[in-house]
Amino acid sequence: MPGPRLFEPIEVGTLTLRNRIVIAPMCQYSATDGKVGDWHVIHLGHLALSGAALLTIEATAVLPEGRISYGDVGLWDDATEAALGKVIESVRRHSDIKIGIQLSHAGRKASTELPWRGGKQIAPTAANGWQTEAPSATAFAEGENAPVALDRDGLVRIRDAFAVAATRAARLGLDLVQLHAAHGYLLHQFLSPLSNRRDDEYGGSLENRMRFPLEVYDAVRAAFPTDKPVTMRISGTDWVEGGWDIDGTVAFARALEARGCAGIHVSSGGLDPRQAIPVGPSYQVPLARAVKQAVGIPVVAVGLITDYDQAEAIVGTGDADLIALARTILYDPRWPWHAAAHLGGHVTAPEQYLRSQPRQYSTLFDAPKA
Repeated sequence: MPGPRLFEPIEVGTLTLRNRIVIAPMCQYSATDGKVGDWHVIHLGHLALSGAALLTIEATAVLPEGRISYGDVGLWDDATEAALGKVIESVRRHSDIKIGIQLSHAGRKASTELPWRGGKQIAPTAANGWQTEAPSATAFAEGENAPVALDRDGLVRIRDAFAVAATRAARLGLDLVQLHAAHGYLLHQFLSPLSNRRDDEYGGSLENRMRFPLEVYDAVRAAFPTDKPVTMRISGTDWVEGGWDIDGTVAFARALEARGCAGIHVSSGGLDPRQAIPVGPSYQVPLARAVKQAVGIPVVAVGLITDYDQAEAIVGTGDADLIALARTILYDPRWPWHAAAHLGGHVTAPEQYLRSQPRQYSTLFDAPKA
């Protein structure tokens, strides 16, 4: 009998993953001036022991004004690079999990309060606030301070900041870079006609709206080592009439594939408060399926994937090549272990934890290296 598809290895560009389970980037809003600290050692450290194949560091701002909040992680100078390097070194001392990073700029959704303090926009004149930037001077929500529309110099500054951050990620020895073009942040804002009202070559037609995100991809691809993959996270739809949709997503995914993008992670929403999302188990899988049918590179599905058989079905039927876990793995940091036990797969576990293997799952853990 063949083993579960979820625990088969897969190639993402030149990177070999031991199974099809990846940990999605999850903002912790716990950095100081962009610098990670003790919380990230604990957070990333325990997830690195989960048995998943890839751990993706949270949305990491390429510029201070690109942070979602004042608590966001950054990678824009030597201090933020050094802080992140210490955490990565600590994690890698005890885990061989592959580690990627999501590079991001929040655009008009920047300058907000921490989620557990309400998450509202902070005015640029208030403490912990700053003036936001975006494709157009259109606020995210009614009553918010409008962003400044980016001029040509601003586009170059941000594009170059992505490339510099990718260079820093390479120095840190990270295995993969993911660019964030989802959830209503800057690159997504360029893609959607709801947020991009420009009348130059970066606005209007689909080709024009894709231009800046593709320029950023090209800059990052040129800056990151050629033997390491660059991927993209996309919102498959805005869930708002007249907004970004799956047809645009498919066109964008094909353009990325033509440029050498190694994978597409398909999420949705986040751009407009009017979004009507039909939340339920696997609710974003049809979006991943549409992209999977259009490209030959690996596609990641995410969103309310909580059940082991559900995850196996997604990859087993070819709806996606991998599944990503976010809140699910925060709630159950050993989800991959439990999925392997349920499906008859194998996971890698630390030597210190090998004694925890239940008798009925005596072949769950891979044999320790000699």
